[in-house]
Amino acid sequence: MPGAVVIGAGPGIGRAVARRFAREGLPVALISRSASVDVDAELALVADSTDADALRTALDKATEQFGLPDVVVYNAALVRADALGELSVREHTDAWAVNVVGAAVAAAHVLPAMARRGSGSFLITGGMPDAKPEYVSLSLGKAGVRTLISLLDKQFGASGVRVASVTVDGGVVPGTAFDPDRIAEHYWWLHANPADRRLEVLFTGQSPGGA
Repeated sequence: MPGAVVIGAGPGIGRAVARRFAREGLPVALISRSASVDVDAELALVADSTDADALRTALDKATEQFGLPDVVVYNAALVRADALGELSVREHTDAWAVNVVGAAVAAAHVLPAMARRGSGSFLITGGMPDAKPEYVSLSLGKAGVRTLISLLDKQFGASGVRVASVTVDGGVVPGTAFDPDRIAEHYWWLHANPADRRLEVLFTGQSPGGA
């Protein structure tokens, strides 16, 4: 039975999204950098999102177990405060690899097959709707995510594949308007409403579908 794959399944949004899709009866495969993530899932896999070969191998294992996924969620990100000029070229490259390139690798690996099938969702966790000088690498990365979403939709959207991002405009804290379980509802809403062709849902603490 096809299911959901969550890449970057750490505490917070990743864990909440995994639980949300599992509640709908989808088998869930988690891909994270370590095996220490405390989430119930049918399949937990270890892969660094910046290691293209490891990431593709993990996606293949999930497909072997459950079939081509109904939905892939890319939630990996390198979140840190850094100002202009603080990071080396290598540090910027490492941040870009997590925030953007890993998503591109995963999309290139699963979207052609989804397009041939004529259905599926590829969702990315976005952020920084307004660039912040104190978060330079993350601002650049989330701008890259928006461009990647647009490119993927142009290439695969007409085939019936849903590509979109959930852009979180606030700090994720349990028990607040930005509770991860509330945010996870938007991922399910996007997947369950493929006729809605928005490429980005901005989460500001509102109910799914109303952002």
